[in-house]
Amino acid sequence: MMGYTIYDKLWSEHLIRPYDDGDSLIYIDRHFLHEVTSPQAFEGLKKKSLKPWRINANIATPDHNIPTIRDNEFNIDNIEDDISKLQVVELDKNCDDFGIKLFEINSSNQGIVHVIGPELGLTLPGMSVVCGDSHTSTHGAFGCLAMGIGTSEVEHVLATQSLKVRKLKNMRINFEGKIKDGVSSKDIVLYLIRKIGTAGGTGYAVEFAGSYIRDISMEARMTICNMSIEAGAKVGLVSVDATTIDYVKKHSSLPKNLLDRATEKWRTLQTDKDAKFDKEINIDVSEINPQVTWGTSPEMVIDFNEKVPSSSFFDDEKRKSLDLAKSYMGLSDNQELSDLDFDRVFIGSCTNSRIEDLREAAEVLKGKKVSKSIQEAIVVPGSGMVKEQAEKEGIHKIFIEAGFEWRAPGCSMCLGMNPDQLSPYERCASTSNRNFEGRQGNLGRTHLMSPKMAALTAINGRIVKEI
Repeated sequence: MMGYTIYDKLWSEHLIRPYDDGDSLIYIDRHFLHEVTSPQAFEGLKKKSLKPWRINANIATPDHNIPTIRDNEFNIDNIEDDISKLQVVELDKNCDDFGIKLFEINSSNQGIVHVIGPELGLTLPGMSVVCGDSHTSTHGAFGCLAMGIGTSEVEHVLATQSLKVRKLKNMRINFEGKIKDGVSSKDIVLYLIRKIGTAGGTGYAVEFAGSYIRDISMEARMTICNMSIEAGAKVGLVSVDATTIDYVKKHSSLPKNLLDRATEKWRTLQTDKDAKFDKEINIDVSEINPQVTWGTSPEMVIDFNEKVPSSSFFDDEKRKSLDLAKSYMGLSDNQELSDLDFDRVFIGSCTNSRIEDLREAAEVLKGKKVSKSIQEAIVVPGSGMVKEQAEKEGIHKIFIEAGFEWRAPGCSMCLGMNPDQLSPYERCASTSNRNFEGRQGNLGRTHLMSPKMAALTAINGRIVKEI
């Protein structure tokens, strides 16, 4: 009998029933909620006189719309945008009405849902995890079947603790070798997207494997799984190993006897050696340099010291999209990224706001100053726990002394749904996950990169030519 992938194992364990149309109903173990995609779902429950099927499976926190300039005295009334305020108010009210656990805006555990879940021990190996946010794939780093869902599906999961979804094909990306100095997991996943494109993983659950994955931390694995969405996949995941279990034991509040029993089960959440994949890709990470996006799609990526590609090498359709991206970004053929002047630097988001990311950037910034040409440099910890740990280590002082603003947790400048936005034509070095037109603010120009590259850009006002 042929072996099973970890995705196949998770699917089988959560399958309730298949349907004739190819869809299936699967059970959901953990449901994360935030203020943007939940109001309509809760309203639907109320109109139908329904209640959540399993209250304790749901965890909520505001993250997308909240200001990151706030102190302990901050309250919802201080949110200036009426729509943002209403969504946060409704989240508080709905969680209160239905008895759902909420880490409200002033909670020490508030933060980005995909950051607080793992660090609070709420994300456990073998779980099926959903949230009304595409980057729920982050939790796949723990050997979870994790995926983003839409608002109507949020309502369905609340009401039934189940989800109707179609089984995906299996893809494995093998990252082998040792990385160069200055290269991080963000560079690895940007390189992958550059190689296979933003549709390369469409229809697949992508497992990340290989010696590089085995050697890296859970934070680094989360970064890679987080951006599997930008490669077109719905699910990105990693088999469970000692690194996974050590992290979970450190963060879990489960009783020891239950944790020991669970650990035995978690050790089986690995792809069998004789499992077959529908598609497999091998990448030598030793050949990868720091990556920076130049255009308006995560696949428009080049080495930090390469030139913007010339449109003349591509067919008419591709040339048109490249030319549109260059026009929006204010770039020309064969231009060097090091020629560009940056206005802002953002370190944060569900991709790169964990303690490891902040340490990486702080190491670069120690004893340095943000360039006078940079109008604003902000660092936004992904959660109250990350913020507290960074302050305990003195990392916040390094950022502040360098000229960064030290903010409160939230999604911040990852997307233009809160006060942290770019003005038209401002150029930003960002550790977030998407560089779409207007993503960080109307007509704003976003270049995705690692925390280290963002810190170097802050110091120099430009992308460096050498690491």
